[in-house]
Amino acid sequence: MTEPLNQLEVWCEGKEWCPITSTTSLIGKKWHPVIIHRLLKHGPSGFNELKEAVDGISSKVLSDSLEDLENKQLVSREIVNEKPVRVQYSLTQYGESLQPVIFEMRDWGMEYLAPAEDAESSTV
Repeated sequence: MTEPLNQLEVWCEGKEWCPITSTTSLIGKKWHPVIIHRLLKHGPSGFNELKEAVDGISSKVLSDSLEDLENKQLVSREIVNEKPVRVQYSLTQYGESLQPVIFEMRDWGMEYLAPAEDAESSTV
């Protein structure tokens, strides 16, 4: 059994604290939910594995996103002492606790969205 998580403190603009806005500030960037999903699906992964699993992301954006997720305590970065030395990324307990949210996003998309035929016909 895992120990209960201490709550992350996340600032929210406005007079009242809003958990939706605060959660969105953690995972609301374009690639964050995708990276979290891939780590949930594939487990700990190296940078190149993640780049391959997250179709369409540049190395710079992936690097920046991983750094942001690490700063937000959702992803941990571990240096693996092998030859050659490599870096492995995995979800923290906070990141893993997002599983129901990420899987619901996936399931909703599978039910209600269809791939656009081309970029011009996309609604987003």
